[in-house]
Amino acid sequence: MAHPSCSIYLISPLDVSGDFPDRLVRALDASDPAAPVAAFQFRVKDMDEHQAARLAEPLQRICAEREVAFIVNDSIALAKRLGADGVHLGQGDGTVADARQRLGRDAQIGVTCHDSRHLAMEAGEAGADYVAFGAFFPSSTKETKHRPEPDLLAWWSMLFEIPCVAIGGITAENCGPLVQAGADFLAVSQAVWGADEAEGVRKLAQAITAAAREIPGTD
Repeated sequence: MAHPSCSIYLISPLDVSGDFPDRLVRALDASDPAAPVAAFQFRVKDMDEHQAARLAEPLQRICAEREVAFIVNDSIALAKRLGADGVHLGQGDGTVADARQRLGRDAQIGVTCHDSRHLAMEAGEAGADYVAFGAFFPSSTKETKHRPEPDLLAWWSMLFEIPCVAIGGITAENCGPLVQAGADFLAVSQAVWGADEAEGVRKLAQAITAAAREIPGTD
C-alpha cells in the first residue's frame, strides 16, 4: 500500500459465535474505499483446532466474498488447515521461515514486534510481509507491556518498504498521529466491536482520511 494511504486491519473479538458472522458482514460492508478494511484477523483463545475451524469457515467465506484478507492469529497449523490468506505470529508462535515453508510463498506473514526496532528488522530479514508495533494506547482487549511512540512508525516507514501495522487501543479519536507517522494499517478491535460495528468502521475511516489530509505534500 502506497504511503500515505492507511487501511483498517480488523481483529476479531474472542467470541465469534452466535450472530458474529452477521456483525462481520455489517462491518465489512461499511468499508470506505478511501480507508478500507483490508484484512480481518481471526483471533480465538483456549479452543481446539476443530472447533476453531468450524467458527472460522463462515467468517473466511464472508471475507473472501469482499476481497478482505483472512489472517489467522498465532496458529500456523490452523492457517494451513483453512487455506487462510496468512498468519500473524507473536514472538512465541513460530518462525517466519516455518510459516513460509508450510503456507507457501503467497501467504501473508505478519510478526508482532512490540516496541523493538531490532525485532522488526529481524522479521523483515526473515521475510515477513508486515511488522506490527504496539500497544500504542492502553488496550481493553489484551494486557500490554510495551508502549512505543509514533516516531517508531516514522522511522520504519522512512527506512523500509515492508508495511507496518499499529496496534493497541486505537480509536477514531486517537489514531491521527499514527496515520501521520506512517502506519500502513491500524489494527482495531474494541473500536469496532464495542458498539455498532458499521458506525465504528465509518468513524475510523473518516478519522484516517482526515489525518492523511494533514500530511505535508498530500491533498
